[in-house]
Amino acid sequence: MSDRESGNQNDFMIEKIKQRPINRKKLLRRTILTASMAVIFGLIACFTFLVLEPVINNWLYPEEEPQTIVFPEDQREMAPEEMLAENLPTESPAPTVKPETESIMLEEEQVQAILDKVTLDKDSYVQLYESLNDFIYFSDELAEQASICQYMVTIRGISSNIDWFNNVQESDSQASGVIIADNGKEYLILVDYTSLKNADSLVLDLQNGYYQIEATLKGLDPSTNLAVVAVNQYNIPVESMEADGLAVAPMGSSNSRTLVGTPVIALGSPMGISGSVGYGMITASTTLSTVDRNYKQLLTDIVGSRKASGALFNLKGELIGMIAGSKTSSDTGNVINAYGISELKKVVEKMSNENKLPYMGISGGDVPTSAHVHNEIPYGAFVREVAMDSPAMLAGIQQGDIIITVNENLITSFSDYSAILMQIEPGEAVSLTVMRQAQEEYKEMNFNIVLGERK
Repeated sequence: MSDRESGNQNDFMIEKIKQRPINRKKLLRRTILTASMAVIFGLIACFTFLVLEPVINNWLYPEEEPQTIVFPEDQREMAPEEMLAENLPTESPAPTVKPETESIMLEEEQVQAILDKVTLDKDSYVQLYESLNDFIYFSDELAEQASICQYMVTIRGISSNIDWFNNVQESDSQASGVIIADNGKEYLILVDYTSLKNADSLVLDLQNGYYQIEATLKGLDPSTNLAVVAVNQYNIPVESMEADGLAVAPMGSSNSRTLVGTPVIALGSPMGISGSVGYGMITASTTLSTVDRNYKQLLTDIVGSRKASGALFNLKGELIGMIAGSKTSSDTGNVINAYGISELKKVVEKMSNENKLPYMGISGGDVPTSAHVHNEIPYGAFVREVAMDSPAMLAGIQQGDIIITVNENLITSFSDYSAILMQIEPGEAVSLTVMRQAQEEYKEMNFNIVLGERK
């Protein structure tokens, strides 16, 4: 091989290969496109996860639906004349036995001898109040009965305001409530909502405010300002449950014939201070007339605060009334009064199940027996007043009408009317039969009314 050919071959072997020049604009576009697609796919993945996560979670761990709350109705109390009629002998009366005067006198002497040995002094007075204190704060372990203070809780309303300098200031208000039900998921608390109505959020105070658990409003009755507030049981710490020992209060009756004179205990904030207590008795009961429903108002001799809240319990530990501080009249001073629990049950039941309250717009009462006998006024729900622009007024119901049927159900009193009305949902049509006075007689009239919602 010649030197020239060898030189040419060496030149070919050391020849440099140039790289293609980088198109920076095209590379930047691809980078931006890739990053954008990554962001878009990330957002789609996040959205899909947020949408499907509750579904998958409920499928894997199905959440139990809250139980429907139903409060048992009061058992009808027999009138004395009915008990007398039942006890009348149907067969020949049994032979009378001559009383043994000597034995009766002997028993009375024994009782008197025992009473003579009993001396009442200041120590007896102290023991009486100590026993009441034990009844309030200490549970009966043998009977597995909670102390009545475990039925009471404090609901706090928190509001946020901005001052002139754009500083956020928080203010709170509070009211005492009573645990009325457990639906398997939540504790339901009945509370006077008057002081909480302007709050931005609600919390349940536990262990004197150490824990604050979020609470939600289930329902509100505008006639009484009573509300049902719910607290999720899973949000309550175990140590707080053990310390506070929350329990559902048993419901008593406010329809007893011997209600006046019944000893009662006021718990919650009867003196305007959380945790205060009042002892006394029911001195009178009156009827408080509201739209579509009448409530029993229980007056006591317990002197408290006009901002009182809480509940009344009898000495069996049963809830018999909700303190109504805002309904205290001027002539009764600062004595504690309450709504009877029997008349509240159906309304509270509706609110506990988040059902809307029906609205007809009628205030009234019962037809007295004397008016029925002497003036031949038919029994029914007497209409004293019709609310402006209410469904009843728009349908033509007038003051002085007497409602005798609702959806073909016989009505003999205003409580019958209220009970039937609470079984109907807002928006449903109802048929009413009323008796209206025309000159010297009553004539029957029929109406079809679409119920509204109580707001």
